[in-house]
Amino acid sequence: MPDPTAPKRRRGAEPSEPEALLDRYRAARERRSVWESHWQECYDHALPNGRPFRGTGTPGERRVDRLFDGTAPDAVEQLAASLLSELTPPWSRWFGFQPGPALTGAERDRVAPMLDRAAGIVQAHVDRSNFAVEVHQAFLDLVTVGTASLLMEEAAPGSPSSLRFTAVPLAEAVLEEGPDGRLDGTFRRSEATLAQILHRFPAAELPGELRERGAEEPDARFPLVEAVLPDGAAYRWAVVLDSGLADPSWLAQGRFAQSPFVNFRWLKAPGETYGRSPVMKALPDIKTANKVVELVLKNASIAVTGIWQADDDGVLNPATIRLVPGTIIPKAVGSAGLTPLANPGRFDVSQLVLDDLRGRIRHALLVDRLGPIEQARMTATEVMERSAEMARLLGATYGRLQAEMLTPLLLRAVAILRRRGEIPDIAVDGRLVELQHRSPLAQAQAQRDVQATLRWLDTARKLGPEAAATVDAAATARWLGEAFGVPAKLIRAEEDAAPAIKPVPVSTPAAAPAPTPVPSPLPTPLPVETPHG
Repeated sequence: MPDPTAPKRRRGAEPSEPEALLDRYRAARERRSVWESHWQECYDHALPNGRPFRGTGTPGERRVDRLFDGTAPDAVEQLAASLLSELTPPWSRWFGFQPGPALTGAERDRVAPMLDRAAGIVQAHVDRSNFAVEVHQAFLDLVTVGTASLLMEEAAPGSPSSLRFTAVPLAEAVLEEGPDGRLDGTFRRSEATLAQILHRFPAAELPGELRERGAEEPDARFPLVEAVLPDGAAYRWAVVLDSGLADPSWLAQGRFAQSPFVNFRWLKAPGETYGRSPVMKALPDIKTANKVVELVLKNASIAVTGIWQADDDGVLNPATIRLVPGTIIPKAVGSAGLTPLANPGRFDVSQLVLDDLRGRIRHALLVDRLGPIEQARMTATEVMERSAEMARLLGATYGRLQAEMLTPLLLRAVAILRRRGEIPDIAVDGRLVELQHRSPLAQAQAQRDVQATLRWLDTARKLGPEAAATVDAAATARWLGEAFGVPAKLIRAEEDAAPAIKPVPVSTPAAAPAPTPVPSPLPTPLPVETPHG
């Protein structure tokens, strides 16, 4: 919705650059407004502590007054925890770098140890940062409303990690979808005091009216609109001060090689920008279960206290009666006094309805299939079947999260650490250097191919020596190593696995082979990001 406090532009006047950016932000927010009531309903019933869309909300306020059944909030937390452990498990290697297909065997052997060290450095910075805390909050938003935003910034020098993460509430983020289908345009509206603005943007020229207002009211907060929009191969970054006390003005401008906002979705309907969540699918059952529990509690209060009737004889005053043990209720001689009203029926069928609703909610939020293992011991077959089931259920979602979340996040981490000199000057372009996903869910998706290959090897061995001779053991071992996520430095290159010995003629001395030019896997570095924080 348009901000009523924003200064009005004169009719016929050309908008300035800050005003044009604010107009684009308001248009994107207007397109988002149709989602807000749906999102708020999902938050009210599944994630009551989420940032509300109605008003700014007060930290610490109670937001569970309308919630009577806790099945959906519990299922949301379990699904978010499952995503964290299956996609980005803390203190575990869930990605790696490996030589690309454009390199020869000797080049792969030379580059593989360096890439393994670089992946370890990136993983160490991610583990030492606040990534696990913030990405879990982003997963909660993803499961609840289908869209999440994670801000990835470069930390100040001297910090334990070079990376800093912030889960951006969807109430602050307004997103735009680019022509390639990715959420690459991001607006974020926030508020800050004068002291916070001066600390973050010390070189900004602030209007005199804002400085006077900030000096009189130190706690006064002024709205800021931060925008990161695609501009060719890079991204333009700008922050506009929209205080309403003066014309909008720039606080900072710059360019990024990669967008600091990583926006991702659970699933997407054709023609829509924002994603849809499993909570949206289960929302009818969630609301019905919430209403059934509310009615059960009302019926229980009636069963405990009862409904009573009394004659209006001028002696008995129902307003003064307290139904507690030891109470003496006066009544007129010959009157019936206070008598209970018979309950017209029982409400036992509610438990059957409620059990069915709760089962469907857990099923929709994958709790019954991705939840913790209840059996103390599971056979290898049961573990494989559980992994295959998990890969089947989250296959499409994992593919979207890999493209919209994991890959952009790791590419930006590589760019930051490369610019700071933490890792060599490599470019993860899929040709010279490939990004390898090693999360438990990625490994589960490869298990089916591995099992098929192992069954074929066992069958070939049983068919006899002639069938076994068709198996290339070295190539099979290399393929299995890549499927299991084995570090590339442990796999010998194809040329070195079975070296061919060629006879040299006696009459002609062997000439030294000419050195083969090796294409460097270190391309020209990307432009340095000018903004910080």
